[in-house]
Amino acid sequence: MRKAKPKKRQILPDPVFNDVKVSKFVNHLMYDGKKTISYSIFYAALDTVKKKLQNDEKSALEIWKQALDNVTPQVEVKSRRIGGATFQVPTEIRPDRKESISMKNMIAFARKRGGKSMADKLANEIVDAYNQQGGAYKRKEDMHRMAEANRAFAHFRF
Repeated sequence: MRKAKPKKRQILPDPVFNDVKVSKFVNHLMYDGKKTISYSIFYAALDTVKKKLQNDEKSALEIWKQALDNVTPQVEVKSRRIGGATFQVPTEIRPDRKESISMKNMIAFARKRGGKSMADKLANEIVDAYNQQGGAYKRKEDMHRMAEANRAFAHFRF
């Protein structure tokens, strides 16, 4: 490569839970640099999740982390052109990309939901992902199904 790879920026942990994962999620949730609003939406969503799942002995943060794990894909398909034909080649995903994909999917499906506020929509998506249902979980299942269907082309890996 001609240019050097850019350095990874260090992301500071969030003020409440002191967790870097939360900061990354809030950065994906943010619009127009409004990080304070994004944090307030996230914390309100976690409060709603705690109210909805009172009988669960886990904290709201643990529920959110479990929900993220439930919507994290392990494999994806990439298009690869070989001799005029385009094949969908299943490939494993790097750990940092897995995390990013799961966060983006959860936020995207929360935005598509019907509901009053973004905090409510996000809370509902977190609860659904925790219970292994909802849009983000379905997207992960579809990705895995596509990779399984195209397993015959796995030898065309990059």
